[in-house]
Amino acid sequence: MPTEAAVKPCVPDRRYIAIEGVIGVGKTSLARLLALEMGARLNLEVVEENPFLARFYADPKRYAFPTQIFFLLSRYRQQQDFFQQDLFQQQVVSDYLFAKDRIFANLNLSDAELHLYERLVTELEGRVPVPDLVVYLQASVEVLMARIARRGREYERHMPRSYIESLAEAYNHFFFHYEESPLLVVNTNDIDFVRNRDHFQDLRRHIETPFEGVQYYTPAYER
Repeated sequence: MPTEAAVKPCVPDRRYIAIEGVIGVGKTSLARLLALEMGARLNLEVVEENPFLARFYADPKRYAFPTQIFFLLSRYRQQQDFFQQDLFQQQVVSDYLFAKDRIFANLNLSDAELHLYERLVTELEGRVPVPDLVVYLQASVEVLMARIARRGREYERHMPRSYIESLAEAYNHFFFHYEESPLLVVNTNDIDFVRNRDHFQDLRRHIETPFEGVQYYTPAYER
C-alpha cells in the first residue's frame, strides 16, 4: 500500500480525475489509491447515507424516484463544493462522474418520473465542473457479481443478475458516446490494482500520461 513517502506532485493536466464503472467494479478502491499516491483531495460519492437505497433494492418501482433524487442532489452539492473551495488549488480524484446520474435515471424511472427528473437535472448539470480525465472501469458480469458478493453489503445481497447486466449495458452505451473529457477505458477482469503494486503503478502511468479522445488501457505485461 502507498505510504506518505510515496506522495508525488500532481500532474497539471490531470487536475480533476473521475473514476467510473458499474457497481462493484472497484471505483472507490482505485480513487483512494490514486488520491493517496498523488496527494490529491479524495471525493467519494454518498452511497450508504442514502436513506432510500436499501428500500430501492427491495422494491425498485416504488423507491426509484426518491433514491434517484437523493443521489442527484447530494452529487450536485459535492460538485458545488469544488467551486467554493477552488478546485484548481488541489488535485481532485472522485469515484463518480456527475453526468452518469442519467444512466440510472433512464434505467430505473418511469416516463412521468423521468420527465420531472429531466426538468431538474437540466437546471443543475451546467453548473458542475467537467473532469480533465474520466477513467471508465469495466468488468464482466460474472466478475462484478463476485466482487459485489465479496464486499458483503446487506442491501446488495439480493441484487438480481439481470439488473447488473442491464446496468453494464447502459454504462457501455453511455461511455461509447461520451465526449466531454479524455476517456481511459480499463478492463479490470485480470487486473488487481489493490493487491498487486505493479498493476497499480502501470495503470497510474497511463492515467498520468496526457492524451485526447478515447484510449483503451493495455497492461504492460500484455504489450
